[in-house]
Parts: sequence; C-alpha cells; structure tokens
Amino acid sequence: MASPSSPPPSSSWVILGSIPSVSTPADGGDASVALTAPPRVSILTVSPRVFPNPPTPHFFPFVLAADPSGMLLLQANLRCTPRRELPDPAVTILHQAYLGLVVSPGGGGHYMVTELQPIIGMDKATLLCFSSEVGEWVEKQVHYPLPPRPWAPICVLSHHGRLWWVDLSWGVITCDPFADEPVLGFIPFPPERVLKCREAWGVTDEYRYVGVSGGKLRFMDTYMGKRARGDGALTISVWTLADADSMEWTLEHEARFTEIWADESYKATGLPRKIPTLALIHPKNPDVVYFLEEHLFGVDVRARKVVECEVYGLVAPPSCQIASRFVRAWELPRALSSGNWTDGINLAEETYTRPYKPSPGDYHLMGDTRMTFIG
Repeated sequence: MASPSSPPPSSSWVILGSIPSVSTPADGGDASVALTAPPRVSILTVSPRVFPNPPTPHFFPFVLAADPSGMLLLQANLRCTPRRELPDPAVTILHQAYLGLVVSPGGGGHYMVTELQPIIGMDKATLLCFSSEVGEWVEKQVHYPLPPRPWAPICVLSHHGRLWWVDLSWGVITCDPFADEPVLGFIPFPPERVLKCREAWGVTDEYRYVGVSGGKLRFMDTYMGKRARGDGALTISVWTLADADSMEWTLEHEARFTEIWADESYKATGLPRKIPTLALIHPKNPDVVYFLEEHLFGVDVRARKVVECEVYGLVAPPSCQIASRFVRAWELPRALSSGNWTDGINLAEETYTRPYKPSPGDYHLMGDTRMTFIG
C-alpha cells in the first residue's frame, strides 16, 4: 500500500461503477470521473443539470457503455444541453440493454449508437442506428436468425469493430452496424451451458459474464456448478472465442471454488467460503477474474490464487442487489490514463447503511430513454 506521501497508483484501465453519483463536480462541469486503480472502483459524477431529479431505485442515471476511445454512453434525464446529446429517435427505444456504442473503424472520431429491436416469432428485426457522420437516427431491417425464444438482454459490447448483444442464458448476437446491409450472426454458448428459457431469470448476471480480455471475447460461468449443488461442483469456468468470426467457444480454464478457498491467499482475505457474485474479467489478463463479495477481489483462475482484494464503494445498489451489470471494465485512452488519480472513494458506508427494503423492479433498466456522451 502506498504511503501518504506517495502518488496514488495509476492504471491503463479502471473498474467503473455503472451508476453515477449526482452532485456538482469539483470543477463545476457537468461530469467528472474520480479515477482509481483496480480493484477499487472509479466513480462517475454528473451534475444535477444532467440528472435533475433525486435518484431512486427505480429512476437513476446509468452508464450503458464505456468505450476505450474515452466515450461513455449514459442514460440520463437531461436539463442541460451537452456537447454530444443524441436527438430523440422518431420511434421508441425499447430497452436500454439493447443499446450499444461502437467507434467507427474509419476513425475521425465518428461513432454509432445502435439498438437491436427483435420481435419474438418473426424472422425480421430492426437496427435503430444513430451515426455521428449522418447526425440522425435511421432504421435498418435485418434478418433475425434465432428461433422464437425471448432474448434476455443484459449488455452490448463493442469488439473488433462490431457490436455484440449478450444474453447470459443463451449466447451472443453480433453484427457490423456500419454496413449498408448488416447481417446478424448468432454464437450460442456451448450446448451444456445454454439455459432453458427463463431459467435463472433476473439473476444470470450474478453468476455469468461476457467481456473482452486480451483482445478476445470471453464467457465466464459459475452458474452450472451452483445448479449441480454441493461444494465439489462449484466451479468458475472461462471460455474463449478464438476470433471475431469463430462460432464455437473453447474452454480456457476451470477451477473449483474449494481449491481457491483452500489457498492461503484466499484465507488471508477473511472472506467466507461461499460462491461470490461474478463481476468482470481483467481486460488485459484473461487468467484474472474479479468477484464481488464483502470485498472486490481478483482471482488468478489458472493458479487458484487471490491476486487483489480491496473494499469497494459503489453509489448503488445496496449489496443485496449487486450484480455484474453495476461495474464495467473500462480501458482508458492515453489522455485519460495519464490524468489525475485518487486513492479511491468508499461510498459503501454512506450508501449501504441507509435503511433499504427491496421492492420489485429495483435497479432494473427500462425502455424509452434519453442519452448523452461524455468524453
């Protein structure tokens, strides 16, 4: 741990809390990020002009995407006119978890925001696209290759110049939204990892995660061991797509939690012997997977060792509602990674100790939203 006189450690990436703090940033602007090196959590702060109403468990700002270009796609209820607010589309945005951000591979600072709008039982879908080059929303009709089963969206990733829509029970849909005639591709999870329709509904992102690490798409799963029951069956497995055109996942490595719990590095944390909430994967090192328990800790799955462990602070939700959608691995552009770093802030005591009685729909994403970019 750094001494008080030492500068805070920096990093080429951060763990960003998905729910921002709403208060006036210290510099008087509409947004700022308190960067802190992993495994602590960096917090975005937006001003009341960006989100004027008091946040509640049913109404809150939310980071939908964090791009390595430095852009964030933010769900907000704007009272100001930021530099890069997106205009409202003529049609309704169906669900925030269908919205993705991808930077143009042609450069020039251009980007596209796209929502996939499937209709269950039909072989057609709509891509609702906003291109910064065109400056308006357009609709593109595409063939929808999936059978009639509800798609359970959790997030949209940008990888290899494409967007990847994630359903943690089933697989991923991908396409190039910049194409004049986009084609949707579907890569299901390995057959033994595909869940039944509505199985683990609402909790899959406590036990599963899809993210980019080491330049490849990775799928992490702890659910199957939980379903099998018994300590000996509790495992963390990491699967990889060899490249963006692959159609099959390859098992990279797998470890039993009993092996991790038995290691001295885990015993030293003082954490309980129970399956933790899956958080994310290290964007540079696919061996390291992060979990949320009383602390946010990183495990080298191949070595079965804890390599990082810190108390974490989130603006929201309370610990009883925590899941992987509330944190994001954000690789930083050089302009940000060379900026000001802090030792981290801990909002846990302030937020988590407030009286809280869970109610249906708390901290879920809804449809029909407005967005803005913050670079």
